[in-house]
Amino acid sequence: MVITKIAKAGTLESNDILIMVMPNDSESVELELESIVMQQFGDEIRQVILNKVQEMGIVGITIKAQDKGALNYTISARVETALKRAL
Repeated sequence: MVITKIAKAGTLESNDILIMVMPNDSESVELELESIVMQQFGDEIRQVILNKVQEMGIVGITIKAQDKGALNYTISARVETALKRAL
């Protein structure tokens, strides 16, 4: 599936994550991640986001994520919500 518009989900509050998704011209998935826990959990956050995108079958997308210490289930839910809003 290909998204058609810009959408976001989440907040910049503590223990949350703000996810913004935008269509791009390629067939790839681009991820820009900022996190207050990047050194400890950056790879895991990135993996949770990319797994959800792959699970939903989305291509041609740019994702900007600003994490404030969200847990994995919160990250997954925010990504899913943003993607459904963008479809």
